[in-house]
Amino acid sequence: MSAVPASLAAGVDERAQIRWVLEHCKTIAVVGLSSNVYKDSHIVAYHLQRNGYAVIPINPTATTILEQPAFPTLRALPVEVAGTVQLVLIFRPSEEIPSIVDDALAQLPNLVAIWTQKGIAHDAAASRARAAGRIMIQDRCIRTQHLFSRFGQPA
Repeated sequence: MSAVPASLAAGVDERAQIRWVLEHCKTIAVVGLSSNVYKDSHIVAYHLQRNGYAVIPINPTATTILEQPAFPTLRALPVEVAGTVQLVLIFRPSEEIPSIVDDALAQLPNLVAIWTQKGIAHDAAASRARAAGRIMIQDRCIRTQHLFSRFGQPA
């Protein structure tokens, strides 16, 4: 795992944080990953997987998504899997963010960052994540940001 540079953990430059997370966080637990291929979470996770990221599906109603074993919650991850997660990507309603952030901070020893998709944010939970030294990106589509980074567009 790459240590987060202090200047990035402070959250001053979100563009720099986004670039750093996309470059360094290669194992992603996707909370709310749907098995429905037409849902945004599936499309985004498929894109990430196709581009070299390891995707760990978190979905309480599925056993396999994107040919990977799915787990019902972050707390249900086996220790050896939990230790690989660097980024938690969230596709759940904003009111669920606090408990997901708390679980991520408690269960994932190598967690570097938490990212909420477009339209999803919770400032108090984000403050807790940042206070714990993690990068927190909110209300941004990771697929869009990844495409921007690949083709030289600003974050």
